[in-house]
Amino acid sequence: MDVAGAQLISCDMTDLKSDVMTELGFALFDTPIGCCGIVWNGRGIAGVQLPEADERAMRNGIVRRFPGAGEVVPPVDVRHVVDDITALMNGEPRDLGYAKIDTAALPDFHRRVYDVARTIPAGATLSYGEIAERLGDRLLARDVGEALGHNPFPIIVPCHRVLAAGGKMGGFSARGGVRTKLRLLSIEGAQPGGPTLFEALPFSEPPRRRRSP
Repeated sequence: MDVAGAQLISCDMTDLKSDVMTELGFALFDTPIGCCGIVWNGRGIAGVQLPEADERAMRNGIVRRFPGAGEVVPPVDVRHVVDDITALMNGEPRDLGYAKIDTAALPDFHRRVYDVARTIPAGATLSYGEIAERLGDRLLARDVGEALGHNPFPIIVPCHRVLAAGGKMGGFSARGGVRTKLRLLSIEGAQPGGPTLFEALPFSEPPRRRRSP
């Protein structure tokens, strides 16, 4: 994929408004893990949507989350974020720390958790407890997990890089759950406690337990 310009998706791009910063706009774009969505407003990125069953489900999901959002061509700064998300999912190193996100309506604790999560580079991981410790109280690990479970900005706030204690995967709220989390980590070459980006073998999914007859 040409990472200089990620492939935006629309039924008819000619019907979309021009490259302007709207009050609440969204766009869909292709990535190696499927069609993703991005939503923005005048304050920055309002949300990122990981793949749904199809484009229709993606659009419906975005409109449910962001009533009144219209599908438009993203402004230059949002397009830059889209290009870097796509490149990252192609296995290319990218740092999305520059991306401006709209956290105005979020609880203060969630903002603090997301600030820490955004410092985790591709190929590395932290545990919920380690993030809690950086916030001053390791006993807040469960609260950290809850905050990440409501993360409106996956990939930009890389909640997939946060694991449970002992290197266990923990949860993941996107479609596909832990499988999607494993795939993202594999693309980035992450290994808890091991080599970083492009230096490690992909994760393998833990074997499923057999049910007793």
